[in-house]
Amino acid sequence: MQKNVVLLPGDGVGPEVTAQAVKVMEVVAKRFGHQFNYQTFDFGGASIDKHGVPLTEECLDACKKSDSVLLGAVGGPKWDKVEPLIRPEKGLLKLRKELNLFANIRPTKLFPQIRDACPLKDEIIEKGIDFTVIRELTGGAYFGEKRRYAGPHDERTAVDEIKYDENEIARIGKVAFETAKLRRNILCSVDKANVLETSRLWREVMHEMKGQYPEVQYSDMYVDNAAMQIIRNPSAFDVIVTENMFGDILSDEASTLAGSLGMMPSASLSDTKLGMYEPIHGSAPDIAGQNKVNPLATILSSAMMMRYSFDMPKEADTVEWAVNSVLDNGYRTADIQGKSNKAVTCSDMGDLVREAIR
Repeated sequence: MQKNVVLLPGDGVGPEVTAQAVKVMEVVAKRFGHQFNYQTFDFGGASIDKHGVPLTEECLDACKKSDSVLLGAVGGPKWDKVEPLIRPEKGLLKLRKELNLFANIRPTKLFPQIRDACPLKDEIIEKGIDFTVIRELTGGAYFGEKRRYAGPHDERTAVDEIKYDENEIARIGKVAFETAKLRRNILCSVDKANVLETSRLWREVMHEMKGQYPEVQYSDMYVDNAAMQIIRNPSAFDVIVTENMFGDILSDEASTLAGSLGMMPSASLSDTKLGMYEPIHGSAPDIAGQNKVNPLATILSSAMMMRYSFDMPKEADTVEWAVNSVLDNGYRTADIQGKSNKAVTCSDMGDLVREAIR
């Protein structure tokens, strides 16, 4: 089977982790008789430096024609003072919108081999941490109208519009309910319906949908309570669905439970098989080019690509098994290093996963 993949290494440590994921994908292709064809484009800050914009039309067109996109990381202090309309993050938002990547899936799983890296108490960890945050990705405040104006006393005033329609909510709701059916049949919808009108509509639509999924145990939770319960009792969650801003915050909070951002993959999906896959960590410019970064989140993101976009569940299982095997053998990058583990570099970790698959 042939699949066309666009690689967007991006900024900071992005090129390093992307290279390790490709290394793993190549050995998977060889073992299972596939062919992955790659096109690489500048993206984010790297594209601003070369082309003056974070996302070129050539890159966007290639992404639209691809079977999937693998992204490293974007942004960094170097571009903090760039014109807001062309900052690296604007390229990411435009790409999500143009590819209709409305569903962001972020699994939060604490691998037992690195439980010491989790900041929670043992009695909480022992119950297990394995849930998924499904975040609506193309609506809400990030894409609403933004404006500034002078107030009645000439004070600077800013407005960010939060907007959702029922179809946008139902679309992400379907992804959440269907995901819950594939897991433990537990779904928690997170909103702020006691304050926000968009959240009241969100809750109405979710309640209308839950009758279609009688097997799913459904509940609502305010976002402030959800933020607390993710820390106090993470084992109570299976699938969480929420709007864009809440999902951004809660999934980043949840990432601390996995022991390191370097262990957290993600998928951004459209209503077709086209998706974009990326680690949730940032560009980490402080360690860029030092071969220190943990590539496992990007490698696990490539496994999600095989599962969701390529219909290759055995291949995805193999990558995930290989990651577990390497951790079982005590190998660790600096972010998950314990007292008695074997310290390895970014490229070492990629080689170890590749050899485990081979």
